Amino acid sequence: MLNRPDRGFHGGRTSPARANAKRGDFPAREMADRDRDWDFHLRTLTVSARDSNFAADPASDPSLLNSVKRLYELCKAGNSEDLVARVYPQINKLFQRAVASMSHSRTSYGLLLLAILQFYLDFGDMVLHDADPSLRTFFRSCLSCEFADAVVAEATLDFLNANKKKLLVSFPTLLPHFFPLLLKLIAWNGEKLEKSFRKIFPALISTGSFLPVFPSLMDLPVLVVALEKVERTSGSLVGSSIASIQKNAAPKMLLDLMDEAYTGSTIIDGEADSESEDNNTIDVADPLFLDLLKDENDGFAERRWTSSGMTAALQAAVNSPQSDRLKQALNIAPRLLDIYFAMALHEVNDSLICALIPLLMSRVATTFPDKKFSYEVQKRLLEFMLSSFRRSPNFVALLKKPIMDRLGEAYDNPAKTELALQLCWAIGEYGGGGPSQKDAARELFENLELLLYENLSSSRLGLGHDSTLSEASRRSSQSRLLCFVVTAIAKLATLHRELLPRASVSLGKVARSRISDARVWQRARDYLGLMSEPAICLSVLGPSQPSEEHASPGVVDWSKGIRNMTVHAPFYILRDQEGPPFHDFAFSDILPAR
Repeated sequence: MLNRPDRGFHGGRTSPARANAKRGDFPAREMADRDRDWDFHLRTLTVSARDSNFAADPASDPSLLNSVKRLYELCKAGNSEDLVARVYPQINKLFQRAVASMSHSRTSYGLLLLAILQFYLDFGDMVLHDADPSLRTFFRSCLSCEFADAVVAEATLDFLNANKKKLLVSFPTLLPHFFPLLLKLIAWNGEKLEKSFRKIFPALISTGSFLPVFPSLMDLPVLVVALEKVERTSGSLVGSSIASIQKNAAPKMLLDLMDEAYTGSTIIDGEADSESEDNNTIDVADPLFLDLLKDENDGFAERRWTSSGMTAALQAAVNSPQSDRLKQALNIAPRLLDIYFAMALHEVNDSLICALIPLLMSRVATTFPDKKFSYEVQKRLLEFMLSSFRRSPNFVALLKKPIMDRLGEAYDNPAKTELALQLCWAIGEYGGGGPSQKDAARELFENLELLLYENLSSSRLGLGHDSTLSEASRRSSQSRLLCFVVTAIAKLATLHRELLPRASVSLGKVARSRISDARVWQRARDYLGLMSEPAICLSVLGPSQPSEEHASPGVVDWSKGIRNMTVHAPFYILRDQEGPPFHDFAFSDILPAR
């Protein structure tokens, strides 16, 4: 018996549906599967809200995160406002329940809230949902308690990097406002997340956060020390808000925290007199502590490390063995400073940079007292300062008061001595701010004179806080400082001719002093010789950047030879010439006799 054609068995004819199935065409089945998938996950959210076991703690249901992610994917694939509108109410209710439950739950909410936030960012316009309050709620209520969770920290950075462009355009103040919290995240989780953090770090810097970010980067290692003490004193940082610990913990715990974080010591248990003048504890309400562990940017407040014993306290912080987390922070901070300074030079206006430089000067000698860290940080600070002066020479005149203050501190320690050296170089190189800055140049010149005379008659350098310098090191540093001062005086007087008589007197005293280091008085004598030849002096010691008055410093324009000079002798040829301090140079001094 032959098979019926419509049954489609064996060699008979097949139905159209089966023929399509053989060709791999499943549109109807795919739609049905998608609808079932959609209904299942949407029902999961609805049932979770009704189930008393999960309603009060939604994150304890592991299926919720999967359902949120799957619904997001279906909305993304469908690209339908109707689908988004159907799922949005349930997603929003889940977010509100999660936020309400976090304060009394031990479950991590970070991944769940990040999945919901991604839904808000991508589909918020369709349902008229402003994601800004939700994002801020996540930072304040969730990340502040879970930044120490490595999984949440990594997922947060991935989320921020994936949505960086959208966040910068739609919510430009969000990340700059919460930069202290994000710095906690990298301080605690270390180098394993540094690559992701470096990508998002530029987004943390804005007009309102540019200045506050700087001390926070400088103090990243100290932040690690404080966070580690919080963990040892009050338990795991995961699930605990630093802000709540500050408000609710016993005063003794906070005193212990501050004492170890900043002094390296501990308070003795028992009946010790907490009010003794010898315990050197830091007050619980110390604004330095509150500023260091804050989560949000509340404006710039300069961190003054001037409380009694603070210098010794910072030194004591490295007397105990360094943790791996602290070692990583010591490596991360200089690299973040590189990014910060590069952005400052290319994207920040002159007003903010000018405001940053005095702060930078104050922190050159105040860093976490690790030798390698201090060297790396100080090198970057000085390089940025000089780069700023090169870009805007008028900063030298605008900042004359803090510059003069730092010149007066040249004797305190090696870091401040190095800062004074670089400032002397900048004063001379940029003519005290330029040809038009006559008053500023005169005041800076007077300070250079004072610094010169002080060092001619004494050996004050290095006699301040640092008593470890040997006598040979002191003398070498003093000679180096004198060479910089002498050069700055000569260069300043070259540009501002009205200062030439005073410069001649100052350099003459140095040239005749014949102090132990011949480099100093020989340099003064050479400069005096140059000053008697104004054209050569301008070529050698004139400003390095072109100006209207001196279009091409260092290069003779031979078309003006009739009016200026007909001979151009390089300075390196003249440097070895012998003779009295005041003498003229001639070709017979330079060219060999025939």
